[in-house]
Amino acid sequence: MTQTNSRIFDDFARLMNDAAGVASGVRREAETVMRSQAERILRELDVVTREEFETVKELAAAAREENERLEARIAALEAKISPPDSLG
Repeated sequence: MTQTNSRIFDDFARLMNDAAGVASGVRREAETVMRSQAERILRELDVVTREEFETVKELAAAAREENERLEARIAALEAKISPPDSLG
């Protein structure tokens, strides 16, 4: 009887081990499918990547700085060419 119980436990342990392996495989497959679906949806939405966003952000900052520099230069030039206001 002890040998029968031992065999049942061995079979049960083997069955549980196989079930765990199958569950792990199913989980990996589900993750792969979900990841590919998410990537497809993001491609269809035309979402920018982090790298693209950072590049545009840097370009915008550089353009803003250039604009401020040019505004200051224009103000300085206008101050040189405009006659002083006469007081009264």
